[in-house]
Amino acid sequence: MVNTGRFVILVLAYRFLVPILSAAEPDHAARESYVVYMGSPSSGGGGDVEAVRAGHLQMLSSVVSSGGGGEQGSAAAPALTQSYHHAFEGFAAALTSSEAAALAGHERVVSVFKDRALQLHTTRSWDFLEVQSGLRSGRLGRRARASGDVIVGVIDTGVWPESPSFDDAGMPAVPPRWRGVCMEGPDFNKTSCNKKLIGARYYGVQPDSSSPAASSAGSPRDTVGHGTHTASTAGGAVVSGAGYYGLAGGDARGGAPGSRVAVYRACSMGGCASSAVLKAVDDAVGDGVDVVSISIGMGSAFQSDFLADPIALGALHAHARGVLVVCSGGNDGPGPYTVVNSAPWILTVAASSIDRSFQSDVVLGNGDVVKGVAINLSNQSLSGGEYPLVFGAQAAARYAPVAEASNCYPGSLDAEKVRGKIVVCVGTDPMVSRRVKKLVAEGSGARGLVLVDDAEKDVPFVAGGFAFSQVGIDAGAQILEYINATKNPTAVILPTEDVRDFKPAPVVASFSARGPGMAESILKPDLMAPGVSILAATTPSADTEDVPPGKKPSAYAIKSGTSMACPHVAGAAAFVKSAHPGWTPSMIRSALMTTATTTNNLGKPVASSNGAAANGHDMGAGEVSPLRALSPGLVFDTTAHDYLRFLCYYGYKEQVVRKVAGGDAAGFSCPAGAPSPDLAAAAVNYPSISVPRLQRGGKPATVTRTAINVGATNATYAAAVEAPPGVKVSVKPDRLVFNKRWTTARYEVSFEVADGAAGVSKGYAHGAVTWSDGAHSVRTPFAVNVV
Repeated sequence: MVNTGRFVILVLAYRFLVPILSAAEPDHAARESYVVYMGSPSSGGGGDVEAVRAGHLQMLSSVVSSGGGGEQGSAAAPALTQSYHHAFEGFAAALTSSEAAALAGHERVVSVFKDRALQLHTTRSWDFLEVQSGLRSGRLGRRARASGDVIVGVIDTGVWPESPSFDDAGMPAVPPRWRGVCMEGPDFNKTSCNKKLIGARYYGVQPDSSSPAASSAGSPRDTVGHGTHTASTAGGAVVSGAGYYGLAGGDARGGAPGSRVAVYRACSMGGCASSAVLKAVDDAVGDGVDVVSISIGMGSAFQSDFLADPIALGALHAHARGVLVVCSGGNDGPGPYTVVNSAPWILTVAASSIDRSFQSDVVLGNGDVVKGVAINLSNQSLSGGEYPLVFGAQAAARYAPVAEASNCYPGSLDAEKVRGKIVVCVGTDPMVSRRVKKLVAEGSGARGLVLVDDAEKDVPFVAGGFAFSQVGIDAGAQILEYINATKNPTAVILPTEDVRDFKPAPVVASFSARGPGMAESILKPDLMAPGVSILAATTPSADTEDVPPGKKPSAYAIKSGTSMACPHVAGAAAFVKSAHPGWTPSMIRSALMTTATTTNNLGKPVASSNGAAANGHDMGAGEVSPLRALSPGLVFDTTAHDYLRFLCYYGYKEQVVRKVAGGDAAGFSCPAGAPSPDLAAAAVNYPSISVPRLQRGGKPATVTRTAINVGATNATYAAAVEAPPGVKVSVKPDRLVFNKRWTTARYEVSFEVADGAAGVSKGYAHGAVTWSDGAHSVRTPFAVNVV
């Protein structure tokens, strides 16, 4: 989530372990948690749990010393913390660096890496998506909502089971294929689960000492609110009259209200352990979920290779066993190369706004009204009168630099000059967040804060009962001009009003991470979904500092982040799965991507947060459209061998790829000439295209794709190309003829710099190939890097 101030994430720096050390470590060497990844399970998954654990203990005993003069291996049992055996095999253990190095050299081990801390990435939105689809929801919606057999697994901070969003009224019996459990704890009973919330697990995560319910360390109960919010967004029941202290009122519901929800508490206030997230994915696959939603990831500056990335590893094996994994793309935008969770077998989600804005205006003493945004629940305007207005630079504490005071830097304001007034601060120092500025002003006795800053203005700040408004640079200049020209300037900050049917929408959120991804041969992110100011269920005690005076904590909260966008796509995937239970994860992903919308509610191209037209590295294929995805016409199915070839082209040795694949590697060998990252674009039958190098004057870059007809029995599709300036794009054949459903057709797309285009810009250019039969429009975006 974005700028909540609720999470203090310790992102650990790490390096991939090289199994060569110059000297042995002493017995007292420090131990750290490591993950030992062993590829696909030798038994095919789901074997004897105790036998697998015994095998892991035996492997550990060969390297772990007792440290106290006892026999070699006597410390192996307490060293083992997690054992993975459903979707993949491996374990987590407390090891010294030399013990980890020894295990890395074991013939059965693929990789060993430190157990890092991962970040949490954090309802009108579903109605908005339906309107944007241009379709009537009646028949299509009933077709999908009728099924309650789809199970969505949510790996996050747990769940608040008492929320009305998890009411199971009217739901049929739990599907007999469900193999999960409802783990009990001091504040969580088996009766906390029902026919909606069918499963709950926890992994020994420890909340911060500041957590409101430290006793829940051994429980699936959510004390943070993040997990409850994402779970209810993905699959929550329909709740009438939901809202946030009078704002965002209406029906709250998940993307697949008839689906089941299973939660896996692998995170706490302080983040998520890699080993716990891996165990949660492994359990979710073993339990029988259909879709996994993970609003978690490492920071973009600390990305690792795919076989040392816990989410990528878990998702690879989940996908191979028929489970679609949907992940948030991260909140490090808007710069390029910031997207995370970008492996090709992950559905990676960017965040967008919806057609609702939260407006908190500032009325100056001269009668001028300045438009501002915030979620501000103060009653300042009801107290009758205005408040003195002061610029932070004019209220600097003794010895405090003026620049710090103008930014509301901690300790920079003179309380005597601020008390009882509305203070105006700027946002020229990115190190001081909006929440910090608010706390500084509030702690100095100010009655309100006006922040002048264009950054993050698209994401309304939740200020609780404190009067707050954020205005842009131009509006800020108007306020400062008024202060300088007036002897006794005054103002009042109005409480927030929610403005519906706001235009334009959607817009790519400023915080949403951008591509290219770690492997530039795959276009990332994949999709965009609502992630700004999303109303969903929460833990009532999680955000007490934002509760207005005299009010009880709200059962619903408004949060922003790619964390909020991810469960929208997970819910949409469950929605499609319920209508097409036989489709593979990649077919569902394809349906969601090729039917995504790329125009806003003004009928114009979707814009990025800077106002420019959004491209594939901003929004992937576009804004998810669940209704349109029910009938995509054509789909692109990606096989296990596609992903194995990708790993070969990416640079992994055939021996390693075979270990990863296990039984799926039967008859597989890496293509001749691998590795070649440029060829990876053609190795995966993906519903988008990325060409990482297109040489001027060089040979054309050619990518092949195979489409499956899931539409009409007799259908002919014609290709249309949106080519960027200076790039020649050709499709062969340009017509695909299908005589019946479930037949396939193969085609090639070639790219080259056009003749006479010497002035074509270097860098990425974007376009799309769209196949149409008159009833369906199958759009595959592409990105081409001209070098």
